[in-house]
Amino acid sequence: MIPLRDSTRSHSFPIVNVTLIALNVLVFLKELSLPPQNVNSFFYTYGLTPGLVTSQLISGASLLSIGLPFISALFLHGSWLHLLGNMLYLWIFGDNIEDRMGHLRYLLFYLLVGIIASTAHIIADPGSDIPIIGASGAIAGVLGAYFLAFPRAKVLTLVPVFFFITFIQIPAIIFLPVWFIIQVLNVFGTAGMAANSVAWWAHIGGFIGGAILLPFFSRSQHYYN
Repeated sequence: MIPLRDSTRSHSFPIVNVTLIALNVLVFLKELSLPPQNVNSFFYTYGLTPGLVTSQLISGASLLSIGLPFISALFLHGSWLHLLGNMLYLWIFGDNIEDRMGHLRYLLFYLLVGIIASTAHIIADPGSDIPIIGASGAIAGVLGAYFLAFPRAKVLTLVPVFFFITFIQIPAIIFLPVWFIIQVLNVFGTAGMAANSVAWWAHIGGFIGGAILLPFFSRSQHYYN
């Protein structure tokens, strides 16, 4: 399922959401400018490697050195498809959550659910030496918040059916749980696979974290719509 737009309209310009998208694009362009042999080093430097975090916690490293990759990793992407897929979801759903929370609250929320998502992945695979990169964990948090804030919104969705493509208006209360279930199924479907390169637990942790944190960041006491 590929979302194209939602029916909820914002009442303010989503400056934080637009800035986040722009930063992700700019960082990816920086990645493209690197010599191919330096890209992996870039990911290991600014991505979040679970095994490294685990060893740093055991050795008592400073919180600053441990914590910075939790943020920088949110702005790294491995390919154009990875970047564009994430930014599409952020563009469609992020503006409404920013509108509901306010600009500063939304920024803090986005970074916090990104940290929660990465933590969920580290707990699931604490010894991994593969760095986590990408905004999808934080965006999953945005989806979790959207699920509670705008359950009656409609999401225009591109759905491929065999060799045909169809467009369907799917209520958010259906679209987002289906998305979440797909993440859970992928956890079990790819368990133990060496080639698995997607941090499914980060998606799950981010979504749940976003749903839980929404009431604490919403400007309105009545955040259901």
